[in-house]
Amino acid sequence: MRKSIAVIFAGGTGNRMNTVSRPKQFLELQGKPIIIYTLELFDNHPEIDGIVVACLESWIPFLEKQIKKFEITKVVEIVPGGETSQASIFNGLVATENRYDSDSIVLIHDGVRPLITEQTISDNIKTAKEFGNCITCVPATETFVVRQKDGSLDIPSRNDSLIARAPQTFVLTDILAAHCRSQSEGISDFIDSCTMMSYYGHEMHTIIGPMENIKITTPSDFFIFRAMVQVHENQQIFGF
Repeated sequence: MRKSIAVIFAGGTGNRMNTVSRPKQFLELQGKPIIIYTLELFDNHPEIDGIVVACLESWIPFLEKQIKKFEITKVVEIVPGGETSQASIFNGLVATENRYDSDSIVLIHDGVRPLITEQTISDNIKTAKEFGNCITCVPATETFVVRQKDGSLDIPSRNDSLIARAPQTFVLTDILAAHCRSQSEGISDFIDSCTMMSYYGHEMHTIIGPMENIKITTPSDFFIFRAMVQVHENQQIFGF
């Protein structure tokens, strides 16, 4: 049966968070690191068969302890992250290739995006199996202004604009081939996986995910995350 694997990258140091004691993915809310909140989403999903994590190398022992503490059962391997997100994702994909078939579905996700839903994961898997890829997006709520090479400005219609987030999901052999090609061409600065795949001619397919699917990068993001966790807890207790 075709497998669905989550590749979680958490190799960054979190400079914009201005933390001294630990990287942002290991900041705790109610005694639980952000990355554990993220891993639980995939660990609890019935269609996810395994999880590979690319982690800041010096923090791998700590992550292993937290995975054991919070009873995360689907993590099959933790690999060192790279100098960039692109490099960390590649390390995770190579580890995935060593364990699973080349036609496996891989959901690439930030370790600091803990506010996706079970439905988002399901929609990614379904769309990628049907079309070969899936990019989680949210509608644009503000106007984009794009500066062209000649200095002129292009303002796309907001109604036609989406913001790409994560998971970004692909067939393993396709995304690995794109990474290998980018390495051979010396391109190491793709901002995300869908940018890389689009650059190499793949047509991207999208789903709409939850607006709260933010990346926790700054202190303000952390406060939003804390508020959303409280909302979810209230929903469980009070039913609203």
